[in-house]
Amino acid sequence: MVKAASKWEMPDTLLLIFFIGLIAAVLTYVIPSGSFQTDTIKYMVDGAEKSRTVIDPDSFTYALTEAGDKIFGSVKLFDASGGLGLMNFPFQGLVSGSAVSVIVFMLLIGGAFGIVTQTGSIDRGIHRLIERTQGNERLFIPILFFFFSLGGAVFGMGEEAIAFALIIAPMMVRMGYDAITTVMVTYVATQVGFATSWMNPFSVVIAQGLAGVPVMSGSTFRIIMWAGFTLVGIGFTYLYARSIKNNPKASRSYLSDAYFRDGDHDKAAETQWSLGDTLVLLTIAATMVWVIWGVLMHGWYLSEIASQFFAMGFVVGLIGVVYRLNGMTANDAASAFKEGASMMMAPALLVGFAKGVLLLLGGGMDTPNTLNTILHGFGSVLSGFPGWLSAWLMYVFQSCFNFFVTSGSGQAALTMPLMAPLADISGVTRQVAVLTFQLGDGFTNLIVPTSASLMATLGVCRVDWRDWAKFVWKFVLLLFVISSVIVISAHIGGFA
Repeated sequence: MVKAASKWEMPDTLLLIFFIGLIAAVLTYVIPSGSFQTDTIKYMVDGAEKSRTVIDPDSFTYALTEAGDKIFGSVKLFDASGGLGLMNFPFQGLVSGSAVSVIVFMLLIGGAFGIVTQTGSIDRGIHRLIERTQGNERLFIPILFFFFSLGGAVFGMGEEAIAFALIIAPMMVRMGYDAITTVMVTYVATQVGFATSWMNPFSVVIAQGLAGVPVMSGSTFRIIMWAGFTLVGIGFTYLYARSIKNNPKASRSYLSDAYFRDGDHDKAAETQWSLGDTLVLLTIAATMVWVIWGVLMHGWYLSEIASQFFAMGFVVGLIGVVYRLNGMTANDAASAFKEGASMMMAPALLVGFAKGVLLLLGGGMDTPNTLNTILHGFGSVLSGFPGWLSAWLMYVFQSCFNFFVTSGSGQAALTMPLMAPLADISGVTRQVAVLTFQLGDGFTNLIVPTSASLMATLGVCRVDWRDWAKFVWKFVLLLFVISSVIVISAHIGGFA
């Protein structure tokens, strides 16, 4: 018998990232290394003077050998001295400062919510919530999307969505939706707000400061833009969620959703509600409020937030043991923490590998690398086009550049000092240049596998990036088209 040819399937996400790393390594042999000199500039945020190191756009120079030749091929197959090579990039990515922070954050909140899951309180709460909503559960989608989008717009919410997704995913699946809907109303909503913000201190405020534009200027335009994109996101998510409600098996995450749909959830839901369950949910709610307050008032980031969730897991564990929730013992709580953390290992590896890809292309603004040369090359090309086309190409470039630098503040520091003077040369206002940055920086975060926050959110929701990409590309394309119209219209209208 002749064996039928197997159907082609998309490579695993880890293989895709490694392949991207291979391409990045090859680029270092095709594109020479270059560097910019840096300056320290000052700008105002909320009446306080801030400073930041940025590139001098006129200072670009190629790295040269003693003979005066350009330097290529900075990435070798393997660097035995502990440096960066193709076979070194996974390790270097995993141990780099920013990646380590995200990975530890994922492990700690995974462990904390492993204890929460072990108590069964979430499942019993979801069961009662579904009973009491009596078909009105569809209201959760626009409400959640709105508030997460507002969080992204006001204080740059992004990584924080990971913890919320852990709670919301089982609720969405048990209501007849899927984990993809959870990613939409949490992480995607934050990035819609992030991209269209009028006051985000981590993106638009920094970009305006670097571009020499008054901080928070153009707010009316951006608030209207935020409201419009949020409505588009709510509409897209609602229509999708309704289609999954009618046909759950049409979901690309249907198989992986079995984790939230099956198991001991029904058994937990049938158990009588107790004071311990109330205390568990109050602890979770108090932690969420406490974390949001800390982010807004004190600028907490991953370290502080992870510590609060670890404390939450500890308190929930004590409650579970005292009230014998699901028969929990102290050893059960410890095992639940380890199991919850272990579930984060796969997405944590993806985060580290993705960071390694970025390291292959360059490590810093003032260090000779391929990324600086790419940035300089685009700037040189851009100056020769008419204004409206230059504005649109700025948006395209920022969208593509976000693949390599997903940090909003990092991308602003690298690109805005170059984009601002290029905007002057091309007849584009600096306010429009800032607009192209924030739209390009935010929306591509929805699909690029180099985004640690995206990969972590997909990980906790058990959605494979390949399935996610097959789903979300239409939404990303829709946002790209609308953003292109807005950027060109803003240029024609003289947005300043």
